[in-house]
Amino acid sequence: MKTSLKQRDYNRYEPNKRELAAALLLSLTVTIFFAFFFYRSAMAVLPMSFTGIFFYRSVCRKKINRTKKELTVQFRECILSVSASLQAGYSAESSFRECRQEMVLLYGEEGLICRELDYIRRGLDVNITLEELLSGLAERSGCTEIKEFAQIFVLAKRNGGNMPEIIRESAAMIGQKIELQQEIAVLLSGKQMEQNIMKGMPFGILLYIGLTNQGYFDVLYHNWQGAALMTGCLGIYLSAYIMGDRVMQRICAELG
Repeated sequence: MKTSLKQRDYNRYEPNKRELAAALLLSLTVTIFFAFFFYRSAMAVLPMSFTGIFFYRSVCRKKINRTKKELTVQFRECILSVSASLQAGYSAESSFRECRQEMVLLYGEEGLICRELDYIRRGLDVNITLEELLSGLAERSGCTEIKEFAQIFVLAKRNGGNMPEIIRESAAMIGQKIELQQEIAVLLSGKQMEQNIMKGMPFGILLYIGLTNQGYFDVLYHNWQGAALMTGCLGIYLSAYIMGDRVMQRICAELG
């Protein structure tokens, strides 16, 4: 029997080969685009590689956030199943073992929660307590809801209490937070769309002018004055880009 306890850190992006190749290709495309748009020179590709790195990190951050949200939703369904098993007379450890089959039906063998339940089963097989396993998942996930559940579960185990009721109330609390986050996402979707349009608008305007007035921007390229001006424009654009993302992230954090 395998007892490997290699566990996933949800605070890090661990892409498969296909995802990595796609992200690297997009990052290279962004680098080439910025090098051409701001400098019209192949020699600018290497110094402009930082834009590709910046884009890759942005992709990783968004993927991490999506994965955490997905794990939180699946974890809620898991503890609802565990609560039902507890009411049927199973122990907490047996409930977490048994609920995997139901989670496979919902999310498939490769579902995030199914893998975590495998880790829990293997941990229990080598005499690691359920409290330790859930606390480890909470720490690795970085999800507030899972951390809160793990803390409540540990206290309930130590001090005693109506475990089915505690878990059911925890599942309801997580569900309310998920619904609130979804409502916030809907409210902010319009603003995010506007933000994305604003990010692309400078390029659209300049591309239109460049196509309708051939040679209009030639004075900005292949001379140090133009390069200095375009570097300043690049700095302003990236600063606005980063500031806009941080403002949106702060709004989401405060409302969520």
